[in-house]
Amino acid sequence: MSEQKIRIGITLGDVNGIGPEVVVKALADSRMGELFTPVIYGSAKVLNHYKKGVEGAENLSFTVIGSARDARPRRLNLVSCMPDELKIEPGVSSREAGAAAVAALRAAVADIKAGELDALVTAPINKENVQSDDFRYTGHTEFLAAEFGGEPLMMMCSDLLKVGLVTIHIPVAEVSTRISTEKIVGRLRQLRQALIADFGVVEPRIAVLALNPHAGDGGLLGSEEETTIRPAIETAQREKILAFGPFAADGWFAAGGYTKYDAVLAMYHDQGLIPFKALTPQGVNVTASLSVVRTSPDHGVAYDIAGQGVADAGSMREALYMAIDIWRSRRAWARMTQDPLRHYEREKGGRDMSVNDLPQQPEED
Repeated sequence: MSEQKIRIGITLGDVNGIGPEVVVKALADSRMGELFTPVIYGSAKVLNHYKKGVEGAENLSFTVIGSARDARPRRLNLVSCMPDELKIEPGVSSREAGAAAVAALRAAVADIKAGELDALVTAPINKENVQSDDFRYTGHTEFLAAEFGGEPLMMMCSDLLKVGLVTIHIPVAEVSTRISTEKIVGRLRQLRQALIADFGVVEPRIAVLALNPHAGDGGLLGSEEETTIRPAIETAQREKILAFGPFAADGWFAAGGYTKYDAVLAMYHDQGLIPFKALTPQGVNVTASLSVVRTSPDHGVAYDIAGQGVADAGSMREALYMAIDIWRSRRAWARMTQDPLRHYEREKGGRDMSVNDLPQQPEED
């Protein structure tokens, strides 16, 4: 696939939300085909429904293929994986729509596992209606972790701000029991590596947020800063990770602290996402520390405006652009960090080399 244009799998998400609309709007720009080969996972019926009334999309046509292996450049390739009888009801949550969203996601994951896709961009799902006996995940991130292994880092990214999360989709009441010094250190390692390999930051500076108001006020408002978070920062610093804090979240954002760091690590979902979405309405959700590239718009299904033709496709476009950028950055990082002796010998057309194979300086008499 290295000789082909990058192939990006795009899942439609909940067909009764704004996912299909923002996908259509993003792909209605013919210049997109110059950047990558789109492979949509969904249904022609759904796409044709939502392209009505979208400026520039009236004449969009979709080439139905069996899998990403058959995708053709400069075409809107479609892997049909939703039932023909699927009822389209904009603004309505239904089990059928949830099942269809899962089917599209599974089909895309199968193709990326087979090496037929370079990256995955997912439109939003409804975390409630996707639940079934064979899908018990609280979001894309958790499902992808089960499919590809590890414990991926959820990041929200824009040119202005990058936020990593220690905990993801859990109740707020459980946050304090689910953070530990070891978990925070692990997240700092993941965040540092993602900033370097995925975003080209040479040596990232990372701010770490406190859990409690006023960073605990010396233990008056909570002890996690002193017992858990500060020790994690000190451990990370001993590993040469440039981590700083813990900072009280409200004052840190209000004072523009995010302009002085490459990223911030938040303790829980809303602590990081509320200021992120307020500051960057067209941000991107990135699943870092995953073996494949996955991005998503930073919004949900937005049933309240679904089917009205008013959804903003800016975040979906940014998710597509960022998927391309991360894929390229990872390839460049892999080339820069591979064993230079092996790289040299492969280019010479011979066997792999080791240090012992290098010419030796003759000994002096």
